[in-house]
Amino acid sequence: MRALIVYCHPRETSFTAAVRDVVLEKLHAAGAEVRLTDLYARGFDPRLTAHDLEIYEDEAANQLALRQDCADLKWCDTLIFVYPTWWYGLPAMLKGWLDRVMVPGLAFLMPKGPGETIGPGLTHITRLGVFTTCGASWWLTRLVGAPGRRTLLRGVGLLCAKGKRTAFAAHYLMDSSTPESRTKHLAKVARQMDKLIGRLPARATATA
Repeated sequence: MRALIVYCHPRETSFTAAVRDVVLEKLHAAGAEVRLTDLYARGFDPRLTAHDLEIYEDEAANQLALRQDCADLKWCDTLIFVYPTWWYGLPAMLKGWLDRVMVPGLAFLMPKGPGETIGPGLTHITRLGVFTTCGASWWLTRLVGAPGRRTLLRGVGLLCAKGKRTAFAAHYLMDSSTPESRTKHLAKVARQMDKLIGRLPARATATA
């Protein structure tokens, strides 16, 4: 199991960091190979420039600026996003990562003729996890369109393997959360990670 975690939060003391740590603990216990990209810590530039757009469909050039991110995406069979939901959407840093790394020839295949749609390029990814926090309530988030589910589980998910495993957990009403609600949510994240990882081989279970 080769897991890539895309983590997006500016504060190391955030609750989102605690969620990330639970995800990491579960992956390490399962014996997974793990790569973590911390977008804020590395100063990731989310801007899609005019030059980026010019070479966007040039598969010989569109991965050069972010070689490591593209290599990580090719390497993993498990992709996990950990981030806060702001203004009913992905943080600009994370949206920019999608814009700049999920390029043609890697994340998806361009249409070959008129009227055709894109094809999936991430069919090697068999597990997809999304872990977020929301200031709004469950019903208000759903009313607006549940961005984590829509953009990541559905949008990115359509590019991944058919029959993939998925996991999702969101702490709603984060702005009025309590120690009890946060503890309960971390337990939910742990259960969702167990679901995502699935049954382990006997040897891995013995050494976990």
